[in-house]
Amino acid sequence: MSDRKILVTSALPYANGPIHLGHLVEYIQTDIWVRFQKQRGNTCYYICADDTHGTPIMLRADSEGITPEQLIAQVEQDHRADFKDFGVLFDNFHSTHSEENKHLSELIYTRLRDAGHISQRTITQAFDPVKKMFLPDRFIKGDCPKCDAKEQYGDNCEVCGATYSPTELKNAVSVISGEKPIEKESEHYFFNLADFTEQLKDWTTAKGHLQPEVKNKMAEWLENGLQQWDISRDAPYFGFEIPDAPGKYFYVWMDAPVGYMASFKNFCAKKDLDFDQFWALDSDVELYHFIGKDIIYFHALFWPAMLSGAGFRTPSAVFAHGFLTVNGEKMSKSRGTFIKARTYLEHLNPEYLRYYFAAKLTDGIDDLDLNFDDFSQRVNSDLVGKVVNIASRCSGFIKKRFDGKLSATCSETELFQHFVAANTEIAELYENREFGKAMREIMALADKANQYIDEKKPWLVAKEDNKDAELHDICSMGINLFRLLIAYLKPVIPALAENAESFLNIESQAWPEQAQPLLDHAINKFKPLMTRVEADKIAAIVEASKDNLKKIQTPKAKQFEAIADTIEFDDFAKIDLRIAKIIKAEHVEGADKLLQLTVDIGDETRNILAGIKSAYAPEDLEGKLTLVVANLKPRKMRFGLSEGMVLAAGPGGKDLWVLNPDQGAQAGMRVK
Repeated sequence: MSDRKILVTSALPYANGPIHLGHLVEYIQTDIWVRFQKQRGNTCYYICADDTHGTPIMLRADSEGITPEQLIAQVEQDHRADFKDFGVLFDNFHSTHSEENKHLSELIYTRLRDAGHISQRTITQAFDPVKKMFLPDRFIKGDCPKCDAKEQYGDNCEVCGATYSPTELKNAVSVISGEKPIEKESEHYFFNLADFTEQLKDWTTAKGHLQPEVKNKMAEWLENGLQQWDISRDAPYFGFEIPDAPGKYFYVWMDAPVGYMASFKNFCAKKDLDFDQFWALDSDVELYHFIGKDIIYFHALFWPAMLSGAGFRTPSAVFAHGFLTVNGEKMSKSRGTFIKARTYLEHLNPEYLRYYFAAKLTDGIDDLDLNFDDFSQRVNSDLVGKVVNIASRCSGFIKKRFDGKLSATCSETELFQHFVAANTEIAELYENREFGKAMREIMALADKANQYIDEKKPWLVAKEDNKDAELHDICSMGINLFRLLIAYLKPVIPALAENAESFLNIESQAWPEQAQPLLDHAINKFKPLMTRVEADKIAAIVEASKDNLKKIQTPKAKQFEAIADTIEFDDFAKIDLRIAKIIKAEHVEGADKLLQLTVDIGDETRNILAGIKSAYAPEDLEGKLTLVVANLKPRKMRFGLSEGMVLAAGPGGKDLWVLNPDQGAQAGMRVK
């Protein structure tokens, strides 16, 4: 096989909190693919970094009384430990707050600017009047302007996938203070993404660059027209200052993907590699980005355009994956299923999760569910019951009866070659990220190995006279089949594979496309390679996730309008609120929002024009008691005179509720 040169990245984890199991879907998926490439003898580098810039970092550091630099150093240490313990083996892990990233971000920006792809204009931006700062998109929440989904961030909707500006968000609030943002002007810098429309059409439709469902989404966005991308933020901000713009900083999404290049540049300096060979326009190196489906817009449109405009090569492909659900639902703090990587590690073997994720992963973007019952059953059945059990069943006889040495002959050449020949299909499945299918093929081989042992019954042969040679051959064959299964599973469960290689007394296994049986070979004493998943350990993880959860650091966004300024009691006493009975309700000709109400307030009737037509039909109101402001000065309106005000609650539209007093109240009574 030719020696391919491959550069692989995962999305950069944000340095504002711990790694959780949802994050690990991506890093485990990428790590498996990289380990497979290396096992096949390809040159493959896995590069990552912490994403360290932006307002959330600045605010968290401030709340903890430390500098942003101190915060990101602490978080990096935790991230590195979590990845290491889950067997995620980066060739280089760096930080976006680095000299390499500053240099490359400025280089890309100035090249884009000098080529005419950067423009400036004054925009109206959301501003928190309490915190006295412009609000990043992710610090504003409200209703999606396209599909009306609640609790969406200010840059894109997680329900319908729409992108928009924060000022388009409905019912927006600042998640920092809970106040309604005000609008304030500021000069900003923009990347003219539309300049690259034709190039992006070509890139997104080229074979292999994107998954089919992602390609379709890109076509939809391209068809609707690409908007300018705001790449600047105002002080205060933790990041890199834009070279020609004092007080203006690169938006975190501008310099974060450049972090891929920066981390690799840092790696090149350590390993004496040629950076340009990997990133130049004429590079023949394969470049792959593994990402979550929620950030596909940035990686399939902004990133290729930035690279192209700055004279760098574009990715060979961007591979998106779905989200993680737990027991069929989004990860939940209240249920104890928002599980940190470290919490899991305190109770369970990380390779259980690596295998389970592999068994569920496909080449698509469907969400992956961690079902605890299925998790236990699959790990116990496949890894412990099928694979490890083969070595356990055969090794004792080899050690006790044959001095730890395998047979000098392969008694089942055809069966052994069948296992070796399976490497082609399994390799293709790994290559195409069809890990779930690969695991099924490997477990089908494990079933064949166990079937062979069941049919040969070494435990019975061992009791017969003059059957030592047969027993030796059966158990040696079992060990040789176990060895091939371990070679196929090595990208997924590297720690178990390493321990198995130690037991087998062999060097680290390459991909077994030309494997030969171990003959007349001494093996070491077998030690249990993996124990079963225990239900109490899973229960402990769930319980610990409930107990150890900290409150969200940003205050909960306020749902309602701010309370008005306080007034004196005498001011309130001036308002005359009365119980009123609606005698008649009718539409007002030509009015879109008004109903005309005739109300009895005890000793007289009044005519009131009320803006409640969108919420009530006239027949729903007649005969009901309500509250009115009786001493409000009559107001002459376009459709007549209104002699009071009906009290109602709600934001408007269909969401309005006319107030009703409890039973026993009578028209004319004063409300005190």
